[in-house]
Formats: sequence, C-alpha cells, structure tokens
Amino acid sequence: MLTLQMKDAPLIRDPLSRTGCGHASRGVNGGTPPILDEKTRPWKKLVNVSLTGAAGRISNHLLFKLASGEVFGQDQPLALKLLGSESSVQALEGVAMELEDSLYPLLREVSIGIDPYVIFKDADWALLIGAKPRGPGVERAAILDINGQIFAEQGKALNAVASRNVKVIVVGNPCNTNALICLKNAPNLPAKNFHALTRLDENRAKFQLALQAGVFYDKVSNMTIWGNHSTNQVPDFLNAKINGRPVKEVIKDTKWLEEDFTITVQRRGGVLIEKWGRSSAASTAVSIAHAMRSLVTPSPEGDWFSTGVYTTGNPYGIADDLVFSMPCRSKGDGDYELVQDVAMDNFLWGRIKKSEAELIAEKRCVAHLTGEGNAFCDLPADTMLPGEM
Repeated sequence: MLTLQMKDAPLIRDPLSRTGCGHASRGVNGGTPPILDEKTRPWKKLVNVSLTGAAGRISNHLLFKLASGEVFGQDQPLALKLLGSESSVQALEGVAMELEDSLYPLLREVSIGIDPYVIFKDADWALLIGAKPRGPGVERAAILDINGQIFAEQGKALNAVASRNVKVIVVGNPCNTNALICLKNAPNLPAKNFHALTRLDENRAKFQLALQAGVFYDKVSNMTIWGNHSTNQVPDFLNAKINGRPVKEVIKDTKWLEEDFTITVQRRGGVLIEKWGRSSAASTAVSIAHAMRSLVTPSPEGDWFSTGVYTTGNPYGIADDLVFSMPCRSKGDGDYELVQDVAMDNFLWGRIKKSEAELIAEKRCVAHLTGEGNAFCDLPADTMLPGEM
C-alpha cells in the first residue's frame, strides 16, 4: 500500500517496495535501477526532469510528450519528478498511475511530492509551471507579489539541491519577472540557464504569418518575440522570413503587419479564453516541448528561436538585469547564444523599448524578492497578460 508523508526522505513507488516517506517515487519499468538489455544498453545517462504544477492541465499534456521521447529523443531515459501541493497529492498519484499504465520504455521513474527541496534534488531540467492565476479584482501588483514569493522559494530550493547546470523554464505568469526572481534567489546557478516561456507567442505569430501568406507554417522562419510575455510583447515581422524571403517582401500590407498581426498575436490568449472559457493548456505544453527541443537539438542553419533570457551583456542595447525574450541559437547542448545579425528599425525599437519599460516597472514591484531593497509599484495602466482581458 502506498503511504505519503509530506516532507523529508522519498517514498519509493516501486513495484518491489512501497514503503517510505516524503514523496513517492516509482520505478516504472521493473524497479530502480533498471537492468540493461540489448535495447537499453546504448541509452544515454538518465535525465532528471522536475515539474511544478504537475497536477494541472498543462502538465497533463506535457508529461506524456516528455515520457514518449518527443523532446529528448528515443535513446534518452528520464525520471519525472512532480511537485504539487498538499491538496493535490491524490491527483499527483493519479497522474503517476496514468504514466505507469502508458508503458513508456524511456520513463524509468516517477516521483511525486510537495517539498521542492526533495523534488528538485539533482534536477537537470526544472519546468516551473505552477502559479496562482489572477482572479477578479486582484491587482497586477498583488499577483506579482504572490507569485513572486513562490518563485523566490523555488529559486532557493534549486540553488540548494539541483544540478549545477540545471536548465530552468518558467511558465507560471508573469513568467519574465518570475524567472528574474527565481534566478536572483539562485546565485550559485548560472543566470543564463533561466528561461521565461515565450515560445507559444512565437508559434502563434508563425501561424498568423503563414495564414496571411497562404503557406504552411513550416515555411515561416526567423520569428522573434521580443520582450515581456504580455500584451506589450513584440512579434518581429522585420526579421522574420517566409520561404527564405523577408516577410515584408511577401506580405506587402504594412498596416496589417503593424496593427492586425501584432495585436492578434498579443491578444491571442485572451481571445482563446473568450471562446473556450479557459486558458490554453495543450498548445502551451506543445510550446514547452518546442522550447526544450530547441535547446537540445542544433538550430537549423540561419534560423533561430525565441526565449526569455537574462539581458545583462546583450548586444541590442536592452537594459541589463531583466529577463527579456530575444532571438537565440543553440548547438543542441542545452546552451544558447544570442543572435547578433538582426535588423532594427524605429517601429521595432520603439515597441521593444515599451516592453522594456514594462519589465523595469515590474522589477521595481518585486525588489523585496530580488534583494534590491523596498518594492515600489508604478505599473503602466495597460500592463496585462495575454489572458487578462
């Protein structure tokens, strides 16, 4: 029988042993460690992936993509470590059971728990999905503080127990500022390894350009989302390409690009909520998988991807000490470099500076969580997330 104690040492959710405490850990393919056979012998070293908000809708889609090998490949075994809350423990058990029953050969262990110092232990990847949604009547400054405290604590836990080269992707909103808070509370980890998810915005922008041009979305490349994951995000049509040609040569309607395209991408999340009554989950999970895949596979020659990363030392003139979405390339080793050869015009730069000002204002709001003194909030009136219409 499986029993759970909320803290301390792990409980092994293993077919051979089901006693212990702290979190539940199941060796899902016949015990831990697995016996190597001809199929598993060439596999790579086990990767530990920790997720927060693991009982939520986004994770419910993402976990099965990870377990199937869609992200890391068919020769990469992994352990999934799922963080929830006291109220979600039973739901976490249900998630673990579904993963077990899916018989993924690459999935060697599933752990569940509510203590980040246990779940983040030796994490190679930390996907920080869980966050408190902004409810009716809740001020933007208040949700920055509430969620900021969550990510400050998670940053401290990662700093204490995660792999020294852990890659962190922050999904819980407001993700840019939450990522900044997290990295500031993890001073022993490379700031460069912290990401804020803007890949869903990039995917949305690619689709809109493809639709307008009458081509399939895979013909759209070099798409950048600059700045904050908010309605001040900047979808960059100046540097984007369709069939290898600049977008402005293919789509000659400048008014559509500057107005309809930009606004559609910025507000897509809110429109989805209006249509469906809830925020995106499946497409968010897909975009997380895409974001991870972009870091573990070499970028196609001449192309790049968008991710929110630490700005200090950037080549564009964007203010230091923010987490800001910018164009990146990867060699497939989990690391990245900022793209140097991007064009800039007054329209694009003006939008970038507006998003920069928004993030600087958010940063002032959470100064008490980043070790920079007392917080002072003067957020612009139009600051919001894509789903906060």
